[in-house]
Amino acid sequence: MPFHIIDVDADSADPLAAEISLLSLAAAGKCVAHLWQAPMSLVVPRSYRRFATLESARADFARRGCPVFLRMSGGGLVPQGPGIVNLSLAYPVRGTVGAFSEVVYRHLCEILREALGTFGLQTHWQPVEGSFCDGRFNLAWGPRGDARKIAGTAQYWRAVRSDARGSHAPLHAVLAHAVLLVSADPEEINRLANAFERAIESGRSYDAERVISVQQALSRIGVAPPDGLIDSVTSALRARALVSSAPVDNAV
Repeated sequence: MPFHIIDVDADSADPLAAEISLLSLAAAGKCVAHLWQAPMSLVVPRSYRRFATLESARADFARRGCPVFLRMSGGGLVPQGPGIVNLSLAYPVRGTVGAFSEVVYRHLCEILREALGTFGLQTHWQPVEGSFCDGRFNLAWGPRGDARKIAGTAQYWRAVRSDARGSHAPLHAVLAHAVLLVSADPEEINRLANAFERAIESGRSYDAERVISVQQALSRIGVAPPDGLIDSVTSALRARALVSSAPVDNAV
């Protein structure tokens, strides 16, 4: 089933509120893609509630113009703001996370990889130690031994009530999400990320040298970034999403 691009009303109080709408559409059998940007902020998984100073640190950062939102998926802290583009895919999957989580990640990374390839950037997925929210399916640019993270990925699965088909395979609504650094300054976003991790005494820190933006990567291969880089990258992601289909059986 192909994806349809949708717009979800932005909620300035919580830009992640759209996740609920996307999951509801997936639970109803639809395959949808949503491209969006958020104001300057940080996003952490709900597992960060284990830190005793989380709420006081959130209040302090909000007063400083950098709210900190809680998301449903796991992983670690992720920056948001100007120069960062998000791609969210939502679709039904008949199966289990154990069987299909890697398929979901590879499909999302392939959309990103093909979109960036139209600008001459060659990327791949791998862990990047020292980057924020490091994982096996970061999208990375550069040689594997010295690659830098250019996008992060995450996914969230929600069980859908059993239907009357009599299938033994469980039905889930899946949200696959990517955060792509387009023109954001790695030094600035890492400064904010590290300041928050210090405030909650998590013991985590990130290295700005382990991440790179699309703009920086283009400059390093001698390609002048096009005017309106954010719009150009968003259009490339939109085009790839429109010709893509959900990667696994999604019959509802």
